[in-house]
Amino acid sequence: MNQSRPKVKRSRALGIPLTPKCVRYFERRPFPPGQHGRARKSTSDYKIRLLEKQRLKAQYDVSEAQLRRAFDRAVRQEGKTGEALVADLETRLDALVLRAGLARTIYQARQVVTHRHVTVNGRRLDRPSARLRPGDVIAIAEGSRTKAPFLVAAAGAHAPERTAPYLAVDLANLTARLVELPKRSEVPIVCQEQLVVEHYSR
Repeated sequence: MNQSRPKVKRSRALGIPLTPKCVRYFERRPFPPGQHGRARKSTSDYKIRLLEKQRLKAQYDVSEAQLRRAFDRAVRQEGKTGEALVADLETRLDALVLRAGLARTIYQARQVVTHRHVTVNGRRLDRPSARLRPGDVIAIAEGSRTKAPFLVAAAGAHAPERTAPYLAVDLANLTARLVELPKRSEVPIVCQEQLVVEHYSR
């Protein structure tokens, strides 16, 4: 069974490729899945906001409860709630493992963390949802560095085209440091976060 198929279907439903493998499928069939995928045109303000929320959830692979808690924290921050929401999600450990090029997808990043291959400031951490602060250092644990996935990562196979400006990455040594909190313009996700704010504020 092709494990990428459900993600392909989800990518088409959300209008964004969720993994590198999905890109070629998505480019070939960029309309929603199903018999009437090409013909679907009816929409509403609610549907538009809901889709945007689902896109955000999918890109970070978080549950509804996790996204809601992130939103509740963002509301209490100064400045724009949408930007605070994205910064909150982007400082999750699994998201930063992905941005640093230590994993190929958000799903692999989560697995790498839960399997205790990652340290933060020298201590193993197995919670993908852990929030990091500027100055925190992520590294692949010493005993895991010779494993095939991390040799591939160290060679730069998963390195993004543009390194996130809020990260100082040393791929050869499988480490990354969070330099500062991410700005919305620097975060490579597809989302109109203001619509997510409106969805939760209705």
